[in-house]
Amino acid sequence: MDNDKIKKYKSKRKKPSSKVTNIESVRQKAKAKSEQHNKKSNFYYSFLTIVLLICLAQIGFSALLNISKTISYQRKVVQIKQIRDEAEKKNRRLKQEIKDFSSVKSLEAIARNNLKMAGEDEVLILINDNKEEEENINNKKKKGIFNNVNR
Repeated sequence: MDNDKIKKYKSKRKKPSSKVTNIESVRQKAKAKSEQHNKKSNFYYSFLTIVLLICLAQIGFSALLNISKTISYQRKVVQIKQIRDEAEKKNRRLKQEIKDFSSVKSLEAIARNNLKMAGEDEVLILINDNKEEEENINNKKKKGIFNNVNR
């Protein structure tokens, strides 16, 4: 019985030379398919690499841009704080001047100095220089737009 099985098996088998050619053709087909797959996967990986490099470049550019904006905003904040401090100082000074000018004595001093007024029991003496008079006349001429019409 074993011999019968062996004979049947041998009869079902193909010739060794045809088997070799079939195996080689299968190997060549598999190799060609593998190479084609490798080419496709290499192209795919190359494409992904390029896309990732573009993304990294975009991220780097954005980071630099954000850093530069942050630095410029910090400078602006410092400038605005300086302006605010100066305005607060000016406000304090103006409030102090308002307090000073609101008293009767300070108003009297302003009237005496600027408006050429005298207090009770005082005599006012004015000494004018020619230069000052000419400047005052020139300034008055420049101020009005209808000054030439009246003349």
